[in-house]
Amino acid sequence: MTVFQKKAFRYYYWLAIEFFKKNGRLIAISFFISFLVIIGFLSISPYIKVALTREETIGLVGNYDLNNPPEEMAAKISNGLVSISEKGKIIPVIANSWEVKKGGQEYRFHLKDNLLWGDGKKFSASDIKYQFEDITVKPVDERTIDFFLNKPLEIFPTYLNKPLLKYPLIGVAGYYKIGKIRIEYGYLKEVALTPNTKNIAPLRYKFYANDSQLINAYKRGEISQMTITKKSIADTFLNWKNSIVSKSVDYSRLLTIFFNFKNPIFKSKNFREALSMLINTEKLSEFGEVAKGSIPPISWAYNPDLKDSIYDLETATKIIEKEVPASESAKLNFVTFFDYYDVADEFVGEIKKAGLSVDLSVASLDRPDNFDLFLAFLKVPVDPDQYYFWHSTQKVGNIGSYKNVKVDLLLEKARSTINIEEREKNYFDLQKAMQDDPPAIFLYYPYVYTIKRK
Repeated sequence: MTVFQKKAFRYYYWLAIEFFKKNGRLIAISFFISFLVIIGFLSISPYIKVALTREETIGLVGNYDLNNPPEEMAAKISNGLVSISEKGKIIPVIANSWEVKKGGQEYRFHLKDNLLWGDGKKFSASDIKYQFEDITVKPVDERTIDFFLNKPLEIFPTYLNKPLLKYPLIGVAGYYKIGKIRIEYGYLKEVALTPNTKNIAPLRYKFYANDSQLINAYKRGEISQMTITKKSIADTFLNWKNSIVSKSVDYSRLLTIFFNFKNPIFKSKNFREALSMLINTEKLSEFGEVAKGSIPPISWAYNPDLKDSIYDLETATKIIEKEVPASESAKLNFVTFFDYYDVADEFVGEIKKAGLSVDLSVASLDRPDNFDLFLAFLKVPVDPDQYYFWHSTQKVGNIGSYKNVKVDLLLEKARSTINIEEREKNYFDLQKAMQDDPPAIFLYYPYVYTIKRK
């Protein structure tokens, strides 16, 4: 280093020292403020993202994987061969048309031209992987597929409305296609959906283990929309100026008390009706829309002339005393899940007032092996065909072993034609028959509350 370079170095060194001595306090304060600004920005960045982007981020509770996505998401990324209108009409979607052969035991579906999967690959009849018990599926060529049934079923096309998907969550003819997927321990944690058409916003789904995590995620700004079932929680967001709370009814689920007809006591229709009289519908109306039957009121097959349930402890007690003599043991085993325990406990209190003994327990499995009364949600199908739940031949779906010859006949007749007028008449009669001889106590379709940022 030359003498000149050494002098220049000492000059800038002492200049820097003097600068920091004179401005050190200002520099330290500026650094501290900048640090706070950066930390603050990072903490509120989720809110800024939600506010500035068109993307909607929806939070859901549940353990879903690539083979079992949430239904609402699957419906956005794909379609089935057909869809069902609100009036029960079967509308071709991926299918272009179909033919019925051999008296309803064979169906041939023709697919639309030039269909592509979400990844750009050509869609073929061999890609259709519907799985049905006792039904054989056979592709004929790229645009034709046959279904062979063991026995005729006129309403079979209504079962082909489930969205078609291939791994990993790739759909066909949907409004969206799959973007980035994040998985933890085999379960979906985050899925991005990209629009296939203009004028619709991108979507992102985030998944949480429970309601508490979901609500905290909304408060932190991680998600812009969530749906919950508890009114008390929804009410806490009514005063949030940046949020809208809307209430709706989930007609796809029906809270139901199933009878186990293997217990002889439930052979008595009077006893079952007495139990129905112990349901306080006024209290139930706080949680959902009180049900009159297993077909929801928004269905084209709903019978509006069904009777309302009446709470009558005195009459119920008299019937029970007559049907169950004091000398007989009538201790009922009532099983439910933790989420519905409060509703079950309320009903247990009424049962005890009527003079019956009952044990209430929480189920650890999807379906208990031993019960007299079982409280759970019935998953209501889009089509009013409920053969699976109430026909005496159905060992899996008919969990209470309900048997009624008239109900069996009406279920069979209603699914033996696709004529809407004929089906409607059969379902009207079916609902009346099931109200006269109840297989269960239908409680309510639950209210759901959607909280969404403005």
